[in-house]
Amino acid sequence: MTEPLLTAAEVAALLSVRESWVREATRDGRLPHLRLGRYRRYRQADIERWLEAQAEPGRLAIRPRMSQ
Repeated sequence: MTEPLLTAAEVAALLSVRESWVREATRDGRLPHLRLGRYRRYRQADIERWLEAQAEPGRLAIRPRMSQ
């Protein structure tokens, strides 16, 4: 392994989301991660692949507008 593992805070910065979202997504199994005892760490390549999969056709989450 040549690249350093990322922390939840680093993944949050990479994705421009809150660290609490990263931790929740990790607990729910939605975000790829490694278990190192009680710690969770992330490979940047895995996060980037996951992100690309989120943008695949048909995977974009489009919320309907609420009528007023």
